[in-house]
Amino acid sequence: MVKAILFDIDDTLFPSSEFAELARRNAIRAMIEMGIGRGEKELYEALMGVIRRKGSNYPNHFDLLCRKLGVKRPSRYVAAAVGAYHNTKTAIQPFPTVPRTLLALREKGYRLYVATNGEATKQWDKLIRLQIALFFEDVFVSEEMGEEKSASFFRKVLKDLNSRPGTRGIRPADCVMVGDREDADIAPAKAVGIRTIRIRTGKYSSTPSSADFRIGEFSEIERILNSLKTGKG
Repeated sequence: MVKAILFDIDDTLFPSSEFAELARRNAIRAMIEMGIGRGEKELYEALMGVIRRKGSNYPNHFDLLCRKLGVKRPSRYVAAAVGAYHNTKTAIQPFPTVPRTLLALREKGYRLYVATNGEATKQWDKLIRLQIALFFEDVFVSEEMGEEKSASFFRKVLKDLNSRPGTRGIRPADCVMVGDREDADIAPAKAVGIRTIRIRTGKYSSTPSSADFRIGEFSEIERILNSLKTGKG
């Protein structure tokens, strides 16, 4: 019987790929407005090169961008970019059916958690801005877990849940992982016996998946859980 549900954040609870694109372009336009003297296409391509090399969670993308382009006295441009990027965060919203689905799952007695890669403060910031943080009993973040999502990561999550009064004795089969990525969400969770639901959203939506269930809309999670409860799943 399913007792606990783990959720990824990016492109699972909100359209992070769309947000990242908008925020990066707003940042670049702010740099141009400050007079950096480079075109939007050149800046965007250079920025994406930095992101590919350093990863999306690296905190100093715009500093490296200016260094890469040989910009002298870059502080004003970095400040403008960072300000515009963070201002874009005010526009982020969860996928339309996420809040009511999470509420319905809580009301049915499921214990909800987040399992995500990234920096803890940044991931909490997303959940708080999306106004869904209070739906979750806890958030398991790779920075605090000491490793990115893998079979070992999910074993640590299970061990943690088993140490708590409300979930003591929980088995892998009592858990479901919901995420958009085969490599980070589905395969490692399945490796330890957790059931998996792949949501086809974001930039990984067309990649093959070994998930137990595949959905295109967040609210379909309720139907799947109902089928598992009745033994039809």
